[in-house]
Amino acid sequence: MGVVVIGQIGRDLVLRTDGAPTAGSSSTVLQRQECLGGKGANQAVGLAQLGAPVALIGVVGDDAVGASILGQAAQDGIDIEGVVRRGTTALLIDVIGPPPNRILLEAIPEPSLVQVADVGRSAALFDRADTVSIQLQQPAATVLDAARRAKRSGALVVADGAPEQRSQAALLALVDVLRADAAEAALIAGHDVASMEAAKELGDRILADGPRMVALAIPDVGDLLVWNGGSRLFEFADVDVVDRTGAGDAFVAGLIAALRTGAQPEQAGECAAAAASCTVQHLGGRPDLSELSRRR
Repeated sequence: MGVVVIGQIGRDLVLRTDGAPTAGSSSTVLQRQECLGGKGANQAVGLAQLGAPVALIGVVGDDAVGASILGQAAQDGIDIEGVVRRGTTALLIDVIGPPPNRILLEAIPEPSLVQVADVGRSAALFDRADTVSIQLQQPAATVLDAARRAKRSGALVVADGAPEQRSQAALLALVDVLRADAAEAALIAGHDVASMEAAKELGDRILADGPRMVALAIPDVGDLLVWNGGSRLFEFADVDVVDRTGAGDAFVAGLIAALRTGAQPEQAGECAAAAASCTVQHLGGRPDLSELSRRR
């Protein structure tokens, strides 16, 4: 038994610069890094580092870049049986200047999105899964199909993102755990969720629609975890933040890894917050949870 992650796979290009260029000028790249990336891949890497058997369902290009990042995923200990190859590999560019300057650029071709047929081809993975994590940036039909398959298999269903409005009720009825960053929480609520009180109100509202646990990011504050019978705020750790890219992916990986071992909500939240804290202290969204894994 293990975890199935459904989501974006791409090539991450991370550039640390000496500042944003002005019109007609240039900036020096101080550090450059290229690796396997994308929300689905980042989460799968984090789970593998935390000792969870993990399989990835996603799409990479039928190109040299796709072959390279698939090889890296395999080296990371990820089961890539469910990865489809077509088109051009998605490119994710993370440009980091002096704090708080950060620019994210994405080239995500339509064929790189996970389709219902892609999920169907990997149906056997659901039979072996105790947890299925679905990134909601994928097409709504794909998300619903994956959630229904996961529910039928008896797996814990985790959703990461903001549900598409027309299918929100149907999806939330299938989901056990929902995680949303600040922008996604605002989409769900229909307004900014900028305080713990507002996040708690939204969390309780979502719980009434089906999930058993909700994690919501509050800008400049932390992550609020709400569950049936309780809630707790996990404030952002007082660490030297290099790059916030991938913090949410690491948070979800830590949450899943803890829940799979029977952790109570507060313990799971502590693991999730620690995973996010580890990730923001280095350049790029690829997690490095080796230290956290040793502590567990």
